[in-house]
Amino acid sequence: MTTIATDGAAAPRSIVTLNRHDRRAFIGGSDARIIMGHDQDALLRLWREKRGEIAPPDLSRNLVVQLGLATEALNRGWYQAATGHAVTDIQKRVRHSVHGWMAATLDGLVAPTGAVFEAKFMLPWGFTEEAAADKHMAQLQHNMWVVAARAAVLSIITGGGKWVEITVHADPLYQHLLLTAEKKFWRCVQSGEPPLLFGIETPRPRLAAVKVVDMSASNVWAECAAIYLRSRDAHAEHEVAKAELKKLLPEDAKEAFGHGVRAKRSKAGAVSFDPVEMEAVHAPGQ
Repeated sequence: MTTIATDGAAAPRSIVTLNRHDRRAFIGGSDARIIMGHDQDALLRLWREKRGEIAPPDLSRNLVVQLGLATEALNRGWYQAATGHAVTDIQKRVRHSVHGWMAATLDGLVAPTGAVFEAKFMLPWGFTEEAAADKHMAQLQHNMWVVAARAAVLSIITGGGKWVEITVHADPLYQHLLLTAEKKFWRCVQSGEPPLLFGIETPRPRLAAVKVVDMSASNVWAECAAIYLRSRDAHAEHEVAKAELKKLLPEDAKEAFGHGVRAKRSKAGAVSFDPVEMEAVHAPGQ
């Protein structure tokens, strides 16, 4: 059991006794998104919730949240069937080994790799993998930090009947900024000082390249593709000729020329070629 004393300007606050799984006793992955976000009002609400001044929001009438809960088992099963990777430690609560105020409630861990598994339901309007990863990045990096995982898998079912798998790697710089922001927030919870937004743009971690994209609608792609196809054979022939010319260049030659081409050898031994204008040769007059 954990005991936290809270206070406030309006009236004395009572001591709140928290169960060890009470969300007020730690910062979780969903809290990380608010702490790293851009909504000052949401940050203050979270701060008051952690201090026991207000109750957590009632999400029972939030349809998107309830759809996520209702499809979590389906999502996990779909991922396991599609990848052949088992998901373990479902809904396991884990605290950080050093920072006791950091914790995570896991959707699971991918058995073969140890990656954090996160199941999400998202609406299809304007859905992109980049936006989805950005939206959940703080939660993923937080959970990876708590369990010392090197990667996380974001398994998404959209309202449009689409399933998407996104792999996100642990980012040391992002996690350093995240830990700094969470430490500041937790100090505010303990001291009673209202928190401020962290105010630093975090780096965007690299996503695994898994998409197949049709570029048929791009005019620029079409133009460059035509040039590539037209010049491909000529380029290959050019590279073969250049290699043969390098073989013909005497090892003790600094420079060689003939038939409109000049070869130069650098001090480091690299050979480069340049075209030269051929001088006109006139036969002597009769």
